[in-house]
Amino acid sequence: MKNQNYSNHAKFYPPHHFIYLPLLFILQVLGIWKIFKDEPNQLIWILFSVVIFLLLYLALMLRQHYALGNQNRIVRLEFKLRYFELFGKRSDEVENQLSFGQIAALRFAYDDEFKILLDKAVQQNISADEIKKSITTWKADNNRI
Repeated sequence: MKNQNYSNHAKFYPPHHFIYLPLLFILQVLGIWKIFKDEPNQLIWILFSVVIFLLLYLALMLRQHYALGNQNRIVRLEFKLRYFELFGKRSDEVENQLSFGQIAALRFAYDDEFKILLDKAVQQNISADEIKKSITTWKADNNRI
């Protein structure tokens, strides 16, 4: 694999970006155009256009799914970094005892409360909702979508 640099850092998935999506777009335009131009088969073209729209919608929703999966990875990485900063050791053992919901909930607590709530989450297995309700000084996460 080549070393990454400015000229090659952008990634495209050719089947998706250059075949699938353009083909769906073309088919959608064709279907809508045929609805008005081929009146005897108008119902078929409406159905065709609806199916193509659903495929296009599904493709775009998958992109959203991938973005949320990436955000979840980032939340886990932030937890690892924060744990290391506060305790000076790896978080692997503790992280394995927590659900993702608990890890995500802990990010709303400032450091002092984080330590207390982390201990409660590990020892008493309190839920993510209980963690959030226990936070007295809320640390906003305005970047998550």
